[in-house]
Amino acid sequence: MAISKYLESRKNITGSVCGIAGLGLTFAGVAGPYWPVVVAGLYGAGALIAPPERPPLPDFPDPSAQLDALRGDFETLRSYLAEIELPPAAAGRLTELTELLGALLDPGWSTELLAHDPEGVHTLSRAVRQDVPEAVDTFVRTRWWTRLAPGQEAPERHLERQLTLLQEEAEGLASALRETEARRQESHTRYLEDRAN
Repeated sequence: MAISKYLESRKNITGSVCGIAGLGLTFAGVAGPYWPVVVAGLYGAGALIAPPERPPLPDFPDPSAQLDALRGDFETLRSYLAEIELPPAAAGRLTELTELLGALLDPGWSTELLAHDPEGVHTLSRAVRQDVPEAVDTFVRTRWWTRLAPGQEAPERHLERQLTLLQEEAEGLASALRETEARRQESHTRYLEDRAN
Protein backbone atom coordinates (compact mmCIF):
# COMPACT_ATOMS: atom_id res chain seq x y z
CA MET A 1 0.00 0.00 0.00
CA ALA A 2 2.76 2.44 0.98
CA ILE A 3 4.80 1.49 -2.11
CA SER A 4 1.89 2.10 -4.48
CA LYS A 5 1.24 5.43 -2.73
CA TYR A 6 4.85 6.45 -3.27
CA LEU A 7 4.80 5.33 -6.91
CA GLU A 8 1.83 7.64 -7.52
CA SER A 9 3.28 10.52 -5.48
CA ARG A 10 4.37 13.83 -6.92
CA LYS A 11 7.90 13.30 -5.63
CA ASN A 12 8.31 10.03 -7.56
CA ILE A 13 6.76 11.41 -10.74
CA THR A 14 8.90 14.58 -10.71
CA GLY A 15 12.03 12.56 -9.84
CA SER A 16 11.29 10.09 -12.65
CA VAL A 17 10.87 12.89 -15.18
CA CYS A 18 14.23 14.38 -14.09
CA GLY A 19 15.83 10.90 -14.18
CA ILE A 20 14.57 10.43 -17.76
CA ALA A 21 16.10 13.80 -18.61
CA GLY A 22 19.38 12.42 -17.16
CA LEU A 23 19.08 9.40 -19.47
CA GLY A 24 18.56 11.81 -22.35
CA LEU A 25 21.78 13.61 -21.36
CA THR A 26 23.54 10.23 -21.23
CA PHE A 27 22.42 9.31 -24.74
CA ALA A 28 23.49 12.76 -25.95
CA GLY A 29 26.97 11.98 -24.59
CA VAL A 30 27.01 14.72 -21.95
CA ALA A 31 27.05 12.48 -18.83
CA GLY A 32 29.94 10.24 -19.91
CA PRO A 33 31.01 7.39 -17.63
CA TYR A 34 29.25 8.98 -14.64
CA TRP A 35 25.78 8.53 -16.14
CA PRO A 36 24.40 6.48 -13.19
CA VAL A 37 25.37 9.27 -10.78
CA VAL A 38 23.81 11.90 -13.08
CA VAL A 39 20.52 9.95 -13.46
CA ALA A 40 20.29 9.21 -9.73
CA GLY A 41 21.23 12.80 -8.85
CA LEU A 42 18.62 14.26 -11.18
CA TYR A 43 16.01 11.83 -9.81
CA GLY A 44 16.88 12.90 -6.24
CA ALA A 45 16.86 16.59 -7.15
CA GLY A 46 13.47 16.19 -8.84
CA ALA A 47 12.09 14.40 -5.80
CA LEU A 48 13.35 17.21 -3.56
CA ILE A 49 11.89 20.06 -5.62
CA ALA A 50 8.52 18.38 -6.18
CA PRO A 51 5.55 20.16 -4.59
CA PRO A 52 4.29 18.53 -1.41
CA GLU A 53 1.33 16.18 -1.45
CA ARG A 54 -2.00 17.80 -0.74
CA PRO A 55 -4.03 16.16 1.98
CA PRO A 56 -7.36 14.83 0.78
CA LEU A 57 -10.43 16.97 1.35
CA PRO A 58 -12.41 16.07 4.46
CA ASP A 59 -15.40 13.87 3.76
CA PHE A 60 -18.28 15.79 5.34
CA PRO A 61 -21.78 14.38 5.10
CA ASP A 62 -23.85 15.99 2.39
CA PRO A 63 -26.81 18.16 3.41
CA SER A 64 -29.35 15.46 2.59
CA ALA A 65 -27.66 13.15 5.13
CA GLN A 66 -27.78 15.97 7.68
CA LEU A 67 -31.50 16.40 6.97
CA ASP A 68 -32.08 12.65 7.41
CA ALA A 69 -30.44 12.80 10.85
CA LEU A 70 -32.47 15.91 11.66
CA ARG A 71 -35.70 14.11 10.71
CA GLY A 72 -34.85 11.36 13.18
CA ASP A 73 -34.20 13.96 15.88
CA PHE A 74 -37.50 15.64 15.04
CA GLU A 75 -39.36 12.38 15.60
CA THR A 76 -37.62 12.05 18.97
CA LEU A 77 -38.71 15.61 19.80
CA ARG A 78 -42.31 14.81 18.83
CA SER A 79 -42.29 11.81 21.15
CA TYR A 80 -40.97 13.99 23.97
CA LEU A 81 -43.57 16.70 23.35
CA ALA A 82 -46.40 14.14 23.33
CA GLU A 83 -45.62 13.36 26.99
CA ILE A 84 -45.72 17.03 28.11
CA GLU A 85 -48.96 18.63 29.26
CA LEU A 86 -49.14 22.31 28.29
CA PRO A 87 -51.76 25.03 28.74
CA PRO A 88 -54.19 25.29 25.76
CA ALA A 89 -52.71 28.48 24.23
CA ALA A 90 -49.14 27.21 24.40
CA ALA A 91 -50.21 23.75 23.22
CA GLY A 92 -51.88 25.29 20.17
CA ARG A 93 -48.83 27.40 19.37
CA LEU A 94 -46.57 24.37 19.80
CA THR A 95 -48.78 22.30 17.48
CA GLU A 96 -48.57 24.99 14.79
CA LEU A 97 -44.81 25.19 15.18
CA THR A 98 -44.25 21.42 15.02
CA GLU A 99 -46.51 21.14 11.96
CA LEU A 100 -44.48 23.85 10.23
CA LEU A 101 -41.17 22.22 11.18
CA GLY A 102 -42.53 18.87 10.01
CA ALA A 103 -43.55 20.38 6.67
CA LEU A 104 -40.09 21.88 6.21
CA LEU A 105 -38.44 18.57 7.03
CA ASP A 106 -40.72 16.43 4.83
CA PRO A 107 -38.87 14.93 1.88
CA GLY A 108 -39.72 16.82 -1.27
CA TRP A 109 -39.01 20.16 -2.89
CA SER A 110 -37.99 21.79 0.38
CA THR A 111 -35.31 19.14 0.93
CA GLU A 112 -33.70 19.99 -2.40
CA LEU A 113 -33.75 23.69 -1.59
CA LEU A 114 -32.47 23.15 1.95
CA ALA A 115 -29.63 21.03 0.59
CA HIS A 116 -28.27 24.24 -0.98
CA ASP A 117 -28.99 26.40 2.07
CA PRO A 118 -26.69 25.50 4.99
CA GLU A 119 -28.04 28.43 7.00
CA GLY A 120 -31.57 27.06 6.65
CA VAL A 121 -30.42 23.60 7.75
CA HIS A 122 -28.72 25.22 10.73
CA THR A 123 -31.88 27.15 11.62
CA LEU A 124 -33.99 23.99 11.53
CA SER A 125 -31.38 22.02 13.44
CA ARG A 126 -31.17 24.66 16.16
CA ALA A 127 -34.98 24.80 16.47
CA VAL A 128 -35.39 21.01 16.67
CA ARG A 129 -32.36 20.12 18.75
CA GLN A 130 -32.10 23.11 21.05
CA ASP A 131 -34.73 25.86 21.04
CA VAL A 132 -38.02 23.92 21.22
CA PRO A 133 -36.85 21.32 23.77
CA GLU A 134 -35.23 23.99 25.92
CA ALA A 135 -38.32 26.23 25.86
CA VAL A 136 -40.63 23.39 26.87
CA ASP A 137 -38.27 21.98 29.48
CA THR A 138 -37.71 25.41 31.02
CA PHE A 139 -41.48 25.91 31.20
CA VAL A 140 -41.98 22.57 32.94
CA ARG A 141 -39.26 23.29 35.51
CA THR A 142 -40.29 26.94 36.06
CA ARG A 143 -43.96 26.09 36.48
CA TRP A 144 -43.10 23.99 39.50
CA TRP A 145 -41.15 26.84 41.11
CA THR A 146 -43.86 29.46 40.52
CA ARG A 147 -46.23 27.39 42.63
CA LEU A 148 -43.86 27.99 45.52
CA ALA A 149 -43.38 31.72 44.80
CA PRO A 150 -46.62 33.16 43.35
CA GLY A 151 -46.85 36.73 42.05
CA GLN A 152 -44.25 36.42 39.27
CA GLU A 153 -45.02 36.56 35.55
CA ALA A 154 -46.62 33.30 34.47
CA PRO A 155 -44.25 30.90 32.75
CA GLU A 156 -47.02 30.19 30.22
CA ARG A 157 -46.58 33.71 28.81
CA HIS A 158 -42.83 33.21 28.38
CA LEU A 159 -43.43 29.89 26.67
CA GLU A 160 -46.01 31.39 24.31
CA ARG A 161 -43.64 34.24 23.40
CA GLN A 162 -40.76 31.82 22.81
CA LEU A 163 -42.91 29.56 20.63
CA THR A 164 -44.20 32.60 18.70
CA LEU A 165 -40.66 33.76 18.00
CA LEU A 166 -39.62 30.28 16.89
CA GLN A 167 -42.65 30.04 14.63
CA GLU A 168 -41.86 33.42 13.06
CA GLU A 169 -38.31 32.23 12.41
CA ALA A 170 -39.58 29.02 10.78
CA GLU A 171 -42.14 30.97 8.72
CA GLY A 172 -39.32 33.25 7.56
CA LEU A 173 -37.35 30.20 6.43
CA ALA A 174 -40.39 28.78 4.61
CA SER A 175 -40.98 32.14 2.93
CA ALA A 176 -37.34 32.33 1.81
CA LEU A 177 -37.59 28.82 0.35
CA ARG A 178 -40.81 29.76 -1.51
CA GLU A 179 -39.12 32.89 -2.91
CA THR A 180 -36.14 30.84 -4.05
CA GLU A 181 -38.43 28.40 -5.82
CA ALA A 182 -40.40 31.26 -7.42
CA ARG A 183 -37.17 32.89 -8.68
CA ARG A 184 -36.05 29.56 -10.07
CA GLN A 185 -39.34 29.15 -11.92
CA GLU A 186 -39.21 32.71 -13.28
CA SER A 187 -35.63 32.17 -14.40
CA HIS A 188 -36.59 28.98 -16.24
CA THR A 189 -39.52 30.80 -17.91
CA ARG A 190 -37.19 33.58 -19.10
CA TYR A 191 -34.73 30.97 -20.39
CA LEU A 192 -37.47 29.25 -22.39
CA GLU A 193 -38.72 32.57 -23.76
CA ASP A 194 -35.20 33.59 -24.79
CA ARG A 195 -34.65 30.23 -26.41
CA ALA A 196 -37.89 30.56 -28.38
CA ASN A 197 -36.82 33.94 -29.80
